[in-house]
Amino acid sequence: MGAGAARDGSAASLKFVRAAARRGAGGMAGMGPPGGSAAGLQACAEGCAEGCAEGCAEGCAEEAKPAPSQQDEDTCSDYGSRDKPGTALGRTVPDGNVLFPDIFRTDHLLFYERFKAYQDYILADCKASEVKEFTAEYLEKALEPSGWQAVWRTNVFEVLVEVVDVEYSDLKAVVQLCEPFLCESQVSTFTLECMQELLELKERRIPLQELWVVYDESGEFDQTALAVEHVRFFYECIWRTWDEEEEDDFDYFVRCVEPRLRLHYDILEHRVPSGLVADYHSYLSQCEELYRKFLNVRNNITSSDSDSEMENVSMVEGLKLYEKIEHLKQKIKLIENPLLRYVFGYQKYSGFQAKGQRPTGIKITHVVSSTVMASLLQSLIRDKLCPESCGEELEIQFHNDPLAAVNACYEGETVIICPGHYVVDGVFCIADSIEMEGYGLPDDIVIEKQGKGDNFVDCTGANIKISNLKLVQHDAVEGILNVHQGKTTLENCVLQCETTGITVRTSAELLMKNSDLYGAKGAGVEIYPGSTCTLLDNGIHHCKEGILIKNFLDEHYDIPKISMANNMIHNNEGYGVVLVKPTVASDVKDASAEGTTGNAQSTQSSDERAHVEGFRQEERPECVADELELYKQAEISEGNHDIVSELSAASAKKSQMHRKRLSELGITEADDNLMSQEMFVSIVGNQFKWNGKGSFGTFLF
Repeated sequence: MGAGAARDGSAASLKFVRAAARRGAGGMAGMGPPGGSAAGLQACAEGCAEGCAEGCAEGCAEEAKPAPSQQDEDTCSDYGSRDKPGTALGRTVPDGNVLFPDIFRTDHLLFYERFKAYQDYILADCKASEVKEFTAEYLEKALEPSGWQAVWRTNVFEVLVEVVDVEYSDLKAVVQLCEPFLCESQVSTFTLECMQELLELKERRIPLQELWVVYDESGEFDQTALAVEHVRFFYECIWRTWDEEEEDDFDYFVRCVEPRLRLHYDILEHRVPSGLVADYHSYLSQCEELYRKFLNVRNNITSSDSDSEMENVSMVEGLKLYEKIEHLKQKIKLIENPLLRYVFGYQKYSGFQAKGQRPTGIKITHVVSSTVMASLLQSLIRDKLCPESCGEELEIQFHNDPLAAVNACYEGETVIICPGHYVVDGVFCIADSIEMEGYGLPDDIVIEKQGKGDNFVDCTGANIKISNLKLVQHDAVEGILNVHQGKTTLENCVLQCETTGITVRTSAELLMKNSDLYGAKGAGVEIYPGSTCTLLDNGIHHCKEGILIKNFLDEHYDIPKISMANNMIHNNEGYGVVLVKPTVASDVKDASAEGTTGNAQSTQSSDERAHVEGFRQEERPECVADELELYKQAEISEGNHDIVSELSAASAKKSQMHRKRLSELGITEADDNLMSQEMFVSIVGNQFKWNGKGSFGTFLF
């Protein structure tokens, strides 16, 4: 018990000393000691240096007592505490040989537990070249040097061994076979003699990450099991073979460990698009293979003293491999960076290739139904499928999955979805001009999305129409519908969102009619610069914000064209409509300085607003021109005028900035295309009720 207590004291001391060292070196910006004296830390360090638990206890006694919440947190994460009798870890029963003993279950650790272990106990602020040294130092404090059993696992066999020594610097354990001999193998050739011979070839030294510690109820080997798990997880999921050759002037934990650890758990929780996950693993495999080839080429060049033509060829080959590796590493880093991950995913998956016309020249109608009643089938044939209703003979394909039906479509084809509740696991990537319609009421035709990482519907086709459907999202991180390019019409649909609702990207067009959107934790509709968005007779409610208009004042952005009529925007947490714009723009300041008095500016602004509301009527989309005429006489609800005024003022600023840039370039003639830079705004008859912050607001950045 004396040795065990000393080991516990040393491990506890290591925790405080590492934390103190990191804080003193500024390892965690903005964080300091929780409130203790320097003498306390010094005494704690002395206790650790002497290897004495009493010294650590004396040093820690001078620390201010932590809050109960901090004590609880430490207790939850410190599985190796000896304050409580027995083990705090679970057990795993082997699937194969029933004679094998149970092992500690350590693969279920939470993100914060691994994060805390690597940051506070193992790596601290080490460089990439110091990782092995820091890990060995941690193992010396946390790992029992001998006397514990483990299951040695490889891809071919499992065998029960006993650890008799640990070589910390090499991260290996010296083992011997247990008696009686227990081995589970895919082949029958692994006898006791074969295994003894294999161990002799390995000098009985086994990497720690290949060992799974045998379960023990006493709690004596909890820290050992956790230490081995941390080493195994690190070298399997975090460490890259090329890390040690990266620039060595940065904190390895901050630069590499933290983003990779977060990505690992995001993938586990299905918060990363499946396509991006597949690409990530593919890039890692390719990079590992190319790096092995590069090392071989480099070693051959290093070992050769001649200046032969073969060596020159090898150098050229090495340079080509190096360029490929660097290119792959940049892609990997983009995915590992949580801020750039989704930008990269958007850029990659926004360019879906359209199939075009079916090679046979025939247009097929796709019918989706899991089961169908005879009466419904008769109605469907009468209304949609008979030659009299469609004017031509149809070829029909039946599907039980709407995603499979959409994937089977070519240009100009139609998907008819019968009433039912469909659960899909994937993304609707619609790159051709197709029509996807439900046969019945939206609440009777429900398409529910499984998985958290992928988008739901991505549209890039020239003319896509979606109607009479209810789309349901759960636990998602991507929007429910993204219009990347082309035109998408959404009519008589219900959208139950999770994060962002509908996103209308630059150069894309959305026409949304008679639809209901709710539940978005971001904006219900996001309108990007240069897009066209027409919203008629919709309900947008119970979102973070109703409609968000992205900043378009930058010189590289085009002004969006927005039409809103008779929408009901209500019960949103923030504003009904939000305009995002910069807090201070130097060009806008200069333009304001060139103006006259405040009254004159106000008059000019009013004239510009009236002008923006009235011009380019002939350019309204043909499909909604008639309907917008009906709304001209509608009473303008509260908030409509404010939105038009603010958007028109922003458009005027954009025009002033444009004229100023032309003047700076020496262009004094009239700009014939200037009118095309104005915002087309038609906002009438909308109702804004019970929005948390009001009908309209601006977000300054």
